[in-house]
Amino acid sequence: MNLTTEQILTKYHNGEKDFSHSKLLEAEIIKANLSGTNFAHSDLRQSRLGQTDFSDSNFSHADLSEAILWGTNFNQANLKQASFRDADLSNAHLIDSNLQGANLIQAILCGVNFKGANLTNVMAIYADFRISSDYRTNLSEVNLSNADLSYSFLSQALLYRANLNGAKLCRAHLGKRKYNQSNLVTDLTEASLQNADLSYADLSGVILVGANLRGADLTGTILDGAILTNAIMPDGQVIVL
Repeated sequence: MNLTTEQILTKYHNGEKDFSHSKLLEAEIIKANLSGTNFAHSDLRQSRLGQTDFSDSNFSHADLSEAILWGTNFNQANLKQASFRDADLSNAHLIDSNLQGANLIQAILCGVNFKGANLTNVMAIYADFRISSDYRTNLSEVNLSNADLSYSFLSQALLYRANLNGAKLCRAHLGKRKYNQSNLVTDLTEASLQNADLSYADLSGVILVGANLRGADLTGTILDGAILTNAIMPDGQVIVL
């Protein structure tokens, strides 16, 4: 079903919220209120949806590849198996959203608030989670179990009590950027990284206080300056400093 921006807004104003299986290529909807809508299985590639309120909406299996989603509100949204490949979600809000199995490959996720979100089994290879000019990317208490974060950029992200069990972080960049003047470092305090693949990842200067690394692969991992107080290492040894 092909729909225009005007049709979407008019139908929503008249109480209609089901836009599933719609096609809205390169649509532009800025600063609108479309909360509680159903865009499941819709094609929204290259759309510009900045600062629009999609809270409590359903975008499961939707294609938002290369979309511009600056500051967009996806709080409590169903984004299961949606594609955000190469999309820009800078400073977007995804609190308590469901991103199970979503495609975040090469997505720009700087300054996004993911607190409490479910990101199990996401594909986030080369995704950029670094700090934005306005906000720090918040992944605290997020479920990232079995996610593929290989080669991703997580410098200065907040990952307090995040679940990264079984996650792939091969060659991921979590260490402080060389030329960044900020004192913020990636915080994995009390995070769970059991059986995670951290091979050749850069964790220099990262806070790993109380983190659980039991069974993790640290082959070639850079841990220079990392804070490992009370961390559980791959062999079960607890670091007491």
